Amino acid sequence: MPAIITDKFRIHNSEQFQEAFSETSGNTLYLGIGRPQAFATATRGDARTNNEGTDTAPLTPADNLNAQHFPFDDLLAAKKVAASDVTFAVPRRNWATGTTYDIYRHDYGEYATGTTTAITANSGASTLHDSTFYVLTTDRNVYKCLDNDGNTASTVEPTGTSTSILTTADGYKWKYMYTLSASQQANFLSTDFMAVATNSTVSSAAVDGAINVCKIKSAGSGGSDGTHTGIAIRGDGSSGVVSVTVTSGAVTAVTVTSAGTGYTFATISNAQIVAAGATSLSGAEIDVIIEPKGGHGKNAIEELGGFYVMMNTSLEGTESGNSGDFTVANDFRKITLIRDPNAGGSAATASTLRATKAINLTGVSGSYVVDEKITQASTGAIGKVVEWDSSNSILYYIQTRHTNEGIDSNGNQTAFSGTNTVSGAGGATGTPTTSTSTIDSVSFTSGYSASEIDHDSGDILYIENRAPITRAADQTENIKLVIEF
Repeated sequence: MPAIITDKFRIHNSEQFQEAFSETSGNTLYLGIGRPQAFATATRGDARTNNEGTDTAPLTPADNLNAQHFPFDDLLAAKKVAASDVTFAVPRRNWATGTTYDIYRHDYGEYATGTTTAITANSGASTLHDSTFYVLTTDRNVYKCLDNDGNTASTVEPTGTSTSILTTADGYKWKYMYTLSASQQANFLSTDFMAVATNSTVSSAAVDGAINVCKIKSAGSGGSDGTHTGIAIRGDGSSGVVSVTVTSGAVTAVTVTSAGTGYTFATISNAQIVAAGATSLSGAEIDVIIEPKGGHGKNAIEELGGFYVMMNTSLEGTESGNSGDFTVANDFRKITLIRDPNAGGSAATASTLRATKAINLTGVSGSYVVDEKITQASTGAIGKVVEWDSSNSILYYIQTRHTNEGIDSNGNQTAFSGTNTVSGAGGATGTPTTSTSTIDSVSFTSGYSASEIDHDSGDILYIENRAPITRAADQTENIKLVIEF
């Protein structure tokens, strides 16, 4: 049976997702970074291989059960996503002179009268939200295009924040929607997307069911020239009135003189124009453009297609203000979004969580090197160095499911334990301490510290493989994720 999922459903889903960040019993989401080792083809303990591409061309992650486990293998740290880090978003469309913009229409995709041809935008789009019917200007104002002067190019950038419809010198009609705040520009404006929000002043001024634009579908012929006034807009609303100009027998302009209220459908017939004085006019068809529920600007999120959610999370060096859980000694190649992970067996609540394991060493000889293999001969444990903190003698490491990264030649993954020597591939050695202490905000029990985030807890909602990002103590990464519903 023919069926669709409507844009309203998509917006509903985006609303539910965003609300989860602020609800009392909502979800807790963490943005994680990981993968300090290069992308390559790696051998697993079962002798099978995982091909993840290269650093310059990493492969798209698979969407399967494995994808729920793999990211934890090489996860470095995770930061809690705050409600203020999330916003509704829409594709960014910059105003540019010489561009012919689509107009807002309520009926894209419907069949034109008497045909099996769908109504499409000037750009060819068959749905409103795929069309280019809104713009972002250099003033960081957002406007909706109501009329494009008969599909001509826009040459005058709209300006101002009036709640009235703006007509520019090029014949375009624009409706001001909202202005991106300084915070929105800093946090939620990317090359391809921008925040969307409803301006309260514009919303309050909106009129439900008003008619402001009528388009000539067929000009007709044989009519008496002149401007014929007082033509009522018929439908389920009231008080809408237009004047129609006939030139050389054909309709050349339809001007709304009273917008009226309450219209969800509306018509202006050829007979009405004739009755107003156009006498022998025939074949004229007028499309009356129905505004969104509540009127233009009532709900910018719905009107502009805000079924995208943008998250912006900033990673400031080691995140020293949050226990310094983020290493700057290594790079990362993977970004994940984790829903409701645990920490120490309970729901995670901390601002940041370290995901690496750590050993406090004594009697160290040499220096461990990032990304090198470490071994503990007496136990058979294998790991990979993430960071060597020589000042505090702390060795941070990961253990993956791949050979020489966490798996021995027999396919086993064994935990580092006891006071057995830990050796680096480059020759460094050290002995785990027996002390239970807290060093540099890391808690050790008998010389060992587990990951602060419980591996394989929660749900992995998003995985992104990318080229390596080198970190630094004085560097901030702004990670923007855009999710389309």
